[in-house]
Amino acid sequence: MANTLFLALQGPLQAWGERGRWAVRDSALLPTKSGIVGLLGCALGWADDARLLALSQAIEIGVRADGPGVLLTDYHTVVGGVLSASGKVKRNATTKELETVVSWRDYIADAAFLAAIRGPEEIISRCAAAVCRPVWPPYLGRKSCPPARPLYEGVGRYDSVEEALSQWPRLAEAGPALEGGVTVEVPVEYGRGLRRSDELLSRARRMYGVRSVQRLLVRPPEPPEEDPCTSPD
Repeated sequence: MANTLFLALQGPLQAWGERGRWAVRDSALLPTKSGIVGLLGCALGWADDARLLALSQAIEIGVRADGPGVLLTDYHTVVGGVLSASGKVKRNATTKELETVVSWRDYIADAAFLAAIRGPEEIISRCAAAVCRPVWPPYLGRKSCPPARPLYEGVGRYDSVEEALSQWPRLAEAGPALEGGVTVEVPVEYGRGLRRSDELLSRARRMYGVRSVQRLLVRPPEPPEEDPCTSPD
């Protein structure tokens, strides 16, 4: 049975916040583990901390940038309806008019990422079925970023996330192969690699822990002539 699920994360815009709070909403250049766990939670119809935390702890996640996209920053203004800490609508202290809130939000445009989720067979089977028939509409990191194609890319059995991302064909819609190979990010033992603050601790409180990852260049096989995106049995 399969122990690895592959998801195609493609859309006009994606946003995988890792450090952003309040008025500045960043996006990491690669999808975050917490964002992918949230995506799986939407597909499964889970919103409670207990089940999402158990899912996050049971799986390993790696990503591959078949098409890295372009980082964009959008300037937002919101007038009215902004609440203060006391629960009242904010007004300008001088003019008494409704407060205008300014924010900056990052997006990745026209990117194509392949995510590999590796874990116990029963969990992978359940997640694969859910992404093909999601309970709630999934999104690519932010609710304003719907996927442009079905998420399900396939399943397989691999000894590691790195092996899975090295051997699975490039996404058919990712465009021409990149010179020098494509970037993959895979989990490694804590303290041995780069630090990412995307290990889910509590969705309700927006709390995240640190995990270690390693970034490598790989040359995956080219995609077949026909898109292999089919639903699992």
